[in-house]
Amino acid sequence: MELTNIQRKLLKILKESEANPLTVRDIQNLLGLSSPSLVHHHILQLEKKKFISRNPSNPKDYKILQDPDTYLSYVNLYGMATCGPKGTLLSGDPITRIPLSPKFISFNIEDAFMVEAIGDSMEPGIHEGDFLIGKAQPTAENGDIIVCSLNSEIMVKQLLKGVNEIFLVSNNKKYDPIIVGSKSNFVIEGIVKGIICSHK
Repeated sequence: MELTNIQRKLLKILKESEANPLTVRDIQNLLGLSSPSLVHHHILQLEKKKFISRNPSNPKDYKILQDPDTYLSYVNLYGMATCGPKGTLLSGDPITRIPLSPKFISFNIEDAFMVEAIGDSMEPGIHEGDFLIGKAQPTAENGDIIVCSLNSEIMVKQLLKGVNEIFLVSNNKKYDPIIVGSKSNFVIEGIVKGIICSHK
C-alpha cells in the first residue's frame, strides 16, 4: 500500500527515533501538523498499512516493519513524450505505474509523473528511452527543462523567455528553437526534476 508524503516523513521520523521515541507533540512539531490528533491518525494509518506495529498498552513501544529508505513509491508513467518533431499527448490515464525509491523524488509524491523520451533533440543531456521524472505544475522558471504541450504535441524542451516571446530550445544544436506564438495552444505540464538513463 502507498504512503502519503506526510506518512513517509512520519515513518522516517519514527525510524530515526525508534531507540528513544519522541512524544506526539514533538512529532507534531516536526511534521508541522495542526493538532496531535492528526499525528495519531497518521500513525494509525501506518499501522493499518503494515509499516509499523505498536504495543496497545504503550504508544511509545513500536517496531518498524518496512524501512522508509527502501520503501518504493509508485509514479504514473504517461504516454511517450517526444524530444523531436513528433509525439503523443501527455494526458488521460497513465500507461502504468513505475516503482521508484524515494531518493529519486525530492518533492511531494502526489505531484510526480514520468514520461519516456523519444528522439535526439535533447542530447547529450537526455537520450531516447530515458525516463524523465517530472513535477506537475503549470509554470516554470526561465531555463527550466519542461514537459509541455504545444498545439497538442508533447515535447521536452528548455524554456527560455524573451522580452515578448517564449522559446522552446533543444540541447542538440541541429534543431532550431521553437517560437511559441501568441495564438499557440501552449501548456506547461511540469518541470523535469530527474532523469533515469537508459543508454549505455
